[in-house]
Amino acid sequence: MNFKTVFYIIVMTLTTATQANPAVAKQLPPCPDSPNCVSSQATDADHFIAPFKVAGNAEEAWAELKNALISQSRTVITGQSGNTLHAQATSLVFRFVDDIDAILDKDAGLIHIRSASRTGYGDFGVNRKRVEMLRSQLQQAHAIE
Repeated sequence: MNFKTVFYIIVMTLTTATQANPAVAKQLPPCPDSPNCVSSQATDADHFIAPFKVAGNAEEAWAELKNALISQSRTVITGQSGNTLHAQATSLVFRFVDDIDAILDKDAGLIHIRSASRTGYGDFGVNRKRVEMLRSQLQQAHAIE
C-alpha cells in the first residue's frame, strides 16, 4: 500500500468512529496546570469535579442547566450546539472572564462540566464553587441526583 492509501484508511476509520459514537468527539478542553480550573473530565484530583448525574429526562436536565446559568448574574450563554454549550461569567470588580463548558451525554445520563479562569493563576476556589452552586440549583430542581 502506498502512503495515500494508508492515509485514506486512517482518516476514514477516525471519521467513521467519530460518526458512530458522537461522544468520542465531545471532550471538554483540558485544564491547564494552574489551580484555576475544574472539570468532570479531568484525570487529576486537583482539577476533577464530579459530573452531574441526570435524574429523569436528560433534555429537561439540560434545559435546567441553561436556566441555572442565565440566572447567575453576569453570566451569559455565548454558544450552544446540540449537546454542548459554552457560557462566560464576568467578575464584578475586575471584570475577569471565566469560561463554562458543558456536554450532555444522554447515553450515560451525565452532564460533563468545566469552569476555568481565562487569566491568572489562582481563583480562590471560584470555579469549583460555581460548579457546586450549579449542582445545588439542579438538585433543587430535581434535574440531577
